[in-house]
Amino acid sequence: MVQGRPPPDLALESVSSANLEALRALNRTIFPINYTAKTYADILACGPVTQLALSQGRVIGAIACRLEQTAECIQLYIITLGVLAPYRRCGIAAILLSTVLDYVRHELPEVSRAQLHVHTINTEAITLYRGAGFEAAEELPGYYRRLDPPDALLLRLKLQPAPDTHDSELRMDRAILN
Repeated sequence: MVQGRPPPDLALESVSSANLEALRALNRTIFPINYTAKTYADILACGPVTQLALSQGRVIGAIACRLEQTAECIQLYIITLGVLAPYRRCGIAAILLSTVLDYVRHELPEVSRAQLHVHTINTEAITLYRGAGFEAAEELPGYYRRLDPPDALLLRLKLQPAPDTHDSELRMDRAILN
């Protein structure tokens, strides 16, 4: 592995029932949080906004997202973005993030923002997201119950103008089906 460069055979694949268990295994390896069956059902329902990064047929990273209807808009919520340790600092996380954001911008114009929570001491992740245009919306003391410190930042990125609210539920259905 050449530091700073993704593997030459890097491939991205949308989440499906066939590879969902590989995503679960990756998340268990990388993150100190156990995600629920409902979280994985939400991820699976939203298909292409969750991407797995593969090298030599092995899942080495992933971005897992869901679409959410809020009072203001439909948003992309980034649940996880992680890469196995030997493949970090090779640009894979940035590729995963930009792939999903580009997909949403071009295929889901009804989605007007992206949002996520990040541990306040995860400076590498904060730098990555800020480099992609995310801004801190709020600091949330005590957000993570099992982490020390337990604080999170809520980061947001405006994707496009907010949709009209009169038919936002129809657009949400379309976003999930695509």
